[in-house]
Amino acid sequence: MIAPVHFGFALDRGVATITLERPERLSSLTFEIYRELAETFEALDSVAEIRAVVITGRGRGFCSGGDQDDIIKHLLGRETPELLAFTRATGRLIAAMRRCRRPIVAAVNGVAVGAGAVIACASDLRIAAAGARFGFVFPKVGLCGADMGITYLLPRIVGLGHASELLFFGDLIGAEDAFRIGLVNRVCASAEACVTMAQEWAAKLAAGPAFAHSMTKQMIESEARMPLAEAIEAEAQAQALCMRHPDFASAHEAFKNKQSPKFDGAPE
Repeated sequence: MIAPVHFGFALDRGVATITLERPERLSSLTFEIYRELAETFEALDSVAEIRAVVITGRGRGFCSGGDQDDIIKHLLGRETPELLAFTRATGRLIAAMRRCRRPIVAAVNGVAVGAGAVIACASDLRIAAAGARFGFVFPKVGLCGADMGITYLLPRIVGLGHASELLFFGDLIGAEDAFRIGLVNRVCASAEACVTMAQEWAAKLAAGPAFAHSMTKQMIESEARMPLAEAIEAEAQAQALCMRHPDFASAHEAFKNKQSPKFDGAPE
């Protein structure tokens, strides 16, 4: 079973909740946390009981990115191969989140900047507390806006114009502006309400057709690089596979009997 040591992990009724700790540091990341988060997301698909995921932070921060003392100061003066090993390690986390076939809901309870903002974007759905702030602050520290795959992810979420503005200037934006440009799906009044809604969404996903949800996520990811004709064919094949799954017949039977469908493996 998954049992990380550098952040919280709980499994309840099909929903795995990952809670970034270190509230005194706004849930900033260390080398060890990066590694363990990547390993955790890589392992999630192997646990049948996990059908949806929530990621959030404790305290005022969702995630403030790489820790200034535990990461940033150790990168100064390093040779290019060492720096490349680090940047590839951070990208491993985002790749693992996108490859994970479980839907991921980010409950952005507070500040999400740098790598924290990228983690939110790598999630499938984002719910923000009213006091949350987002910032792709890389240019503020002399780095390019392209980090951990964000120049792939962000334009797909908010469009090229908004993405360019956020990545060139690195300014922080509040939850309402994030909602206005489509960066988040919902805004809640408080951090507690944000986490509650994320748990409700994840529970609804967990009760749904897990095979079909995994196929939806796979197609969203893979079709970004396909021409339309290829995408239509890929979806035809994906839907044919879903029609062969027992969930399709179960849903049809439930519809005929005017009942709610009970999908394969869904928690009671």
